Amino acid sequence: MTLSAIRPTALAGVAFCVLMMAVALSLEHIVGLEPCPLCIFQRVAVIAAGLVLAVAAIHNPKGGVGRGLYGLLGLAAVGAGAFIAGGHVWLQGLPADEVPSCGPGLDYMMDILPMQEVVAMVLTGSGECAEIDFMLLGLSLPAWTLIGFLVLALAPLRMLWLAIKR
Repeated sequence: MTLSAIRPTALAGVAFCVLMMAVALSLEHIVGLEPCPLCIFQRVAVIAAGLVLAVAAIHNPKGGVGRGLYGLLGLAAVGAGAFIAGGHVWLQGLPADEVPSCGPGLDYMMDILPMQEVVAMVLTGSGECAEIDFMLLGLSLPAWTLIGFLVLALAPLRMLWLAIKR
């Protein structure tokens, strides 16, 4: 194993994705916190990043093009998650009179609406997503998730660096 191999970096990223999902699922199933639609979308982004990084670890490309491609795909998934988490933090910081009204549940929307409308409705926010159910060290869960995405971004950024350096 050399310092220029992307497998260790990709595996570290996968491990961090597993940790993020373990925390999310523990908070849901052990603590009893129900995820809002934005939380679910953030989970999808974590899983997408984890899948890209897992494939990168398995493939372990030696050339710059493969490393760059996995780095860009991983960064896109992480960036989408960070964008959603950042929007969630912003929504939670709104004054009570500016919080959007609660919409229908995600399951209901998925049953009756086309996917692009569901995504648009979730990303524009809902009152239920503005509720802060849990704080740790003065930060809400979406704020911690945003920090997690920023840490996770180090893996695809390193992959991109290795692609450029090659």
